[in-house]
Amino acid sequence: MPEPVILFAAKTERWEVYEAPLRAALAEAGLGGATLTTEAAPEEVDYVVYAPNSGLSDFTPFTRLKAVLNLWAGVEDVTGNKTLKVPLARMVDGGLTEGMVEWVTGHVLRHHLRIDMYLHGQDGVWRAGTAPPLARDRTVAVLGLGELGSACARMLAALNFRVLGWSRSPKEIAGVECLHGAAGLDAALGRAEIVVLLLPKTPATENTLNARTLALLPRGAVIINPGRGPLIDDEALLAALDAGRVGHATLDVFRTEPLPPEHPYWAHPNVTVTPHIASETRAASAARVIVENIRRGEAGEPFLHLVDRVAGY
Repeated sequence: MPEPVILFAAKTERWEVYEAPLRAALAEAGLGGATLTTEAAPEEVDYVVYAPNSGLSDFTPFTRLKAVLNLWAGVEDVTGNKTLKVPLARMVDGGLTEGMVEWVTGHVLRHHLRIDMYLHGQDGVWRAGTAPPLARDRTVAVLGLGELGSACARMLAALNFRVLGWSRSPKEIAGVECLHGAAGLDAALGRAEIVVLLLPKTPATENTLNARTLALLPRGAVIINPGRGPLIDDEALLAALDAGRVGHATLDVFRTEPLPPEHPYWAHPNVTVTPHIASETRAASAARVIVENIRRGEAGEPFLHLVDRVAGY
């Protein structure tokens, strides 16, 4: 059986980062004879390691293709591609998950412990009796219980927060009160003092937080969004912040990136902007994920992390 041909379709700077880890992972998996390249005749390609911003959009000429292996966790930019007829796998990278858990946990604790108040409030006034509640008395809602959301929910529950998890369909996670559907979303928001958004970007999730749903939150609730920018109606959030309905928003993702300098989020006193740094795919661990799917494809085994293109994730 001939060794597979693997096309790496991504920006040049990504190839410089991924080439060595991918070759190492291929050798480790017994696939050292595979051809890994950035240029190949489409009809000779067995697998495409793919970034949606690569410029490749027409998969029709890839007549031998077995699978497309996405470099990103997000797949919203490829799920609608009508020329893609083979399995599509999203990136589920342990390093990305760890980084997201750390970022989310850090910001939940930051708001829970009111760290900003002490960092910015050293005015010489000793304010006794302002200790925060214990985690067991703070309710955190995690919207989205996929790989990243579930991991974050489990960590927050391990820290003894009262964790509500919400997803479109039923889920079960030990230590987490799981809700689902439209009624479940309203119920979760009605109790959440801190909301973490880790939903995928789909037509069904756009503006999950809007004027109506933001109004359900307890007054002064905190929003943390490391998921996708379009999950939030920006104008509705700004209005809720100005009215004091929302106490603070920590935002890592935006509809337009980089966030334009004139955007009101930058100057708002109750918004923290971070530049899409909550987590990223790590080349060494991601390469092993990609190569495991190639190994499975060559062995006739089921692929991992396949995307449901109807659901969009």
